[in-house]
Amino acid sequence: MTTATFAIPRTPGDRIRWAVADYWTMTRRGLAHWARQPGQVVFGLLFSVMITVMFAFLLGGAMIVPGGGNYREFLMPGMFVMVTVFGIGETATAVLNDAAKGVTDRFRSMPMAPSAVVVGRCLSDMALALVNLAVMIGCGLAIGWRPSGSFAETLAAIGLLVLLRFAFVWLGIFLGLILKGPEAMTVVHTLEFPLGFLANVFVATATMPSWLATIAEWNPLSSTVSAARELFGNPGAGGDSWIAGHAMLMAVVWPLLIFAVFFPLSVRRYQNLSR
Repeated sequence: MTTATFAIPRTPGDRIRWAVADYWTMTRRGLAHWARQPGQVVFGLLFSVMITVMFAFLLGGAMIVPGGGNYREFLMPGMFVMVTVFGIGETATAVLNDAAKGVTDRFRSMPMAPSAVVVGRCLSDMALALVNLAVMIGCGLAIGWRPSGSFAETLAAIGLLVLLRFAFVWLGIFLGLILKGPEAMTVVHTLEFPLGFLANVFVATATMPSWLATIAEWNPLSSTVSAARELFGNPGAGGDSWIAGHAMLMAVVWPLLIFAVFFPLSVRRYQNLSR
């Protein structure tokens, strides 16, 4: 009778190579999960497109863009950010399902880097997020949205959107690790809409009561939306408050703060699941 043995990495270089190999393995596993769930992926994309079309054509005629401008051009940067919000629930659901099926416990019993499962989930979900963003950009172009900034500014706007999604992946991973039971995901999906609506995603904060506008402007989503509008050259990027006037800076600071909080919390929670 033979038993399996595993080489224990002893040098820092060995540990790094071991961790990278584990990250890649878990990333491929996450990508395979999404490939086996095409219905879930397609439904998520169609839902985002449906919301975009509804606001652009059904409600857009009643919307006012401060300073003038096309509402569809005002809307699309907000919708790009709203897709990142929907991604929180997708990530949390995938993590929660693995835990409910015992897959997470099985991974924890295997000789792999402690952070491999959560990092692999992050990387695979970021790949899906890039697909979602590409589809939404195509949707925006189809309904008449056009970026009028330079090529470099357009790439910078996309970079800010990806950075926000990266931060929200870690929020989703943490929620998936702390929630118990699939019914808890209903709460997460329900809260996605208030988070998006209480921002400048669909309407300008200038049209809100002053107290509500202050709350909306300090919503991390609003900074990314305003920065993206400015870089894309779309209307509605301005504002009189400090937070609105420094949207470009805060579009970087907010995601980094979210990541700094939820990355260590996610890794620690994963390592302490059985406690």
